[in-house]
Formats: sequence, structure tokens, C-alpha cells
Amino acid sequence: MNGFRKGLFATIIAIAFPLAQADAAGSAFDGTWNVRISSSSETCGNGSTVAIGISNGQIASSSAAVTASGRVADAGGISVSLSTGIKHAVGSGRLSGTSGSGTWRGAMCSGTWTAERM
Repeated sequence: MNGFRKGLFATIIAIAFPLAQADAAGSAFDGTWNVRISSSSETCGNGSTVAIGISNGQIASSSAAVTASGRVADAGGISVSLSTGIKHAVGSGRLSGTSGSGTWRGAMCSGTWTAERM
């Protein structure tokens, strides 16, 4: 179960890329982002990193094991939803230039995320 939680944690990180609701044709945030997910709870694992992609303001994961969806607003606000198997997490935050940060939560865990454009 601990390995599953770590996988969920990574998914949550991807979700943690919060997406605001805005249409973005060729968003300034398009590209690949490296997202580091952290939790203050030891039972949820000590963190994970996941790569996500943003295209036209839409979020998607680059992993077959994690499904990510969400949106990035023109101003950088993001909201995201991640899932793996029956586990689900949501996140929100802000991107600015080549970095970003925010929070995420799932059924049993929560934490923060940071991101860097790759």
C-alpha cells in the first residue's frame, strides 16, 4: 500500500498543477514541467517527482500510470486532477515564468508541490 500511496502522491503532484478556467491558445506555460510532490505525513511517502505536459493551457501527464487533467489560466493559476487506479487527488496553485508552486489533497494525504519548466 505504501508504494501505491507514493504513486498516488506523484499523481497528485501532477494534479497539483492547478488549472484555472481560461482558454489559452498557445499558452505561455505550454511545455514540459517537472513537478515535485511533497507531503508532511510519513505514511504518504517522502515525495515524488512527475513530468507533466501543458499544451494550449490543457494539462496531461506523460505517464501511462497516471491520468492528469486540468487547465492553466493565462495569468498562471492552475487546477488539476490526478488519478491512478481508484486513487484520486486534486491540486491548485500558480505558475510564473519557469517555476510554480501550490497545494494538493487526496482522500488520505495532502501536501505541497513545486514545479520547474524543463
